Amino acid sequence: MPEPDRRSGNAERQLGILSAAASEGYGMTVEGPAPHQSFTAANRGGTLSVSVRGIRVPRPSMGDLQRQSRAVVTPRKHGYNGTREKERFMELGQIQLGDVSVSRMIIGGNPFSGFSHQTEAKDQEMRRYFSTQRIKDTLRQAESLGVNTHLGRADHHIMRVLLEYWDEGGSIQWIAQTCPEVGDIPRGIQNGIDGGAKACFIHGGLMDFRFAQNHLDDIPDAIAMIRDAGLPAGIAGHNPRVFEWAEEQIDVDFYMCSYYNSANRDETAELQSGMAEWFRPEDRERMAALIQNLSKPVIHYKVMAAGRNDPKEALTFVAQHLRPQDAVCIGIYPHDKADMLEENIALLRNCLKEAGE
Repeated sequence: MPEPDRRSGNAERQLGILSAAASEGYGMTVEGPAPHQSFTAANRGGTLSVSVRGIRVPRPSMGDLQRQSRAVVTPRKHGYNGTREKERFMELGQIQLGDVSVSRMIIGGNPFSGFSHQTEAKDQEMRRYFSTQRIKDTLRQAESLGVNTHLGRADHHIMRVLLEYWDEGGSIQWIAQTCPEVGDIPRGIQNGIDGGAKACFIHGGLMDFRFAQNHLDDIPDAIAMIRDAGLPAGIAGHNPRVFEWAEEQIDVDFYMCSYYNSANRDETAELQSGMAEWFRPEDRERMAALIQNLSKPVIHYKVMAAGRNDPKEALTFVAQHLRPQDAVCIGIYPHDKADMLEENIALLRNCLKEAGE
């Protein structure tokens, strides 16, 4: 499909395409004629009008919609086959983290925060693309497809977006990740608690760094702080040795296991934009083998090697190593592929079936 026309004379046409989508029961967002601008349409009580700065537009045909729009089309929970689509995708099932039910596919937050794990330019591109509106639209699409959990940073940006999303009726729950740049571990945990998280875990880079520095004495207290707030508590990591230590030294509710030990975190917990990273097949094999013997549910992450792996191959590998008590976290970037979320869910579902689940 063609790129959105940036000329002001075609803004009306793009908005008309939105109206057509709304008339068929879809929610839709397309890029607007100006940078950082998007238009959203919905069918509210049979009224099919969309306006921006006073421009009102006619309703074109669905042929126009199919030919001219590059938008992400989001099936609604009600209306045009939204319920059927959600039921189909719910075949993935759910797992338990403590008393919290979590969909087996979780939508990750790195792209929302501009962490591409590719290049500085890609980081900046993601930050520009993911406006508040686009993050909310992506979460609504995930919700419509049966995903009930988002995993994201406990920073003020994500907390603010989620509050707005929930105030507007969104239902996806949040697993909070502590953030080294926000402050110490208790500060990140408190942000998650105050921000309405349903579970919380300690940042993977920080756990790798603390392990390398032999500075893990305060981790049990951090886990206790999360649990005292009534939330399931976990830790993340890229280094398999972190989880070997955890199995012997602490009691948690879940682990976050990265398939790739992709950067040297011995000297710093934070990954700097543009920092060298590597994604080695042998690291994936080692972590996947370790997961099979861990005593707690595991959320598998970085399974796509930050977009480097073929999705079918990556999710086939996931399906072969995902235990019944495990889930997988995947970040989505619709700018690269409009139907990425739906495609990944369908692939995971089919791969799990092929693996005998």
